[in-house]
Amino acid sequence: MILKNRKKAVSYELLAMSAGQSTIGNLSTGSCGQSTISGIKLLAICLLLVATCNFATCKYGFKDTAPIPEEVKTFRVNYFENKADYKNPQLSPQLTEKLKQKIIGTTRLRQSNDDDAHYDISGFVSRYYTSTTGISGNNTSLNRLTAEFHLVFKNTLDEKKSFEADVTYSVDFDANLSLSQVEQTKGGDIAKNLTDAIFNKIFSNYHFNISCVA
Repeated sequence: MILKNRKKAVSYELLAMSAGQSTIGNLSTGSCGQSTISGIKLLAICLLLVATCNFATCKYGFKDTAPIPEEVKTFRVNYFENKADYKNPQLSPQLTEKLKQKIIGTTRLRQSNDDDAHYDISGFVSRYYTSTTGISGNNTSLNRLTAEFHLVFKNTLDEKKSFEADVTYSVDFDANLSLSQVEQTKGGDIAKNLTDAIFNKIFSNYHFNISCVA
């Protein structure tokens, strides 16, 4: 494109993380009908956008397109139930407490136990199970432990922004290990990654911006 005798600002926005689905390693988040953008595709598109600016002066960076509205002051995390057929007794209390601490530590919101909290967060562990992922000869060599969580988010100030979503985290382990052994060594990782996925579902919505002046 040739720009004649004038400056023209060009702004590109690339949706990199939204309320849609994302897949990172064995962590999967999302709901029906929403697409996945891989890191490689994201990098390729970003490089293409930079190239289109050609010799222009550009500013670029990530921007949170869904900041916490000014009127939102409080949040409540209700105790997460465990409705899975097999119940890890540690998972529900870990998820509940970790999410509270993450919101307190990374946002300006104040925790509340009132019914009128601006963000009301609830949910439950929906599935918790093992499956076979690797076979060597006639023997199972690798198993997978999967935990699934159903999130119910209510925005009491704007009901249109309330939603439900599912997040899943899985970890592979040696088939010679028992489930209790895996829970002892990997239980913390499962709780942390599910907590991060729940938090991102509620708060994260980023665009990649490139602004150019030719």
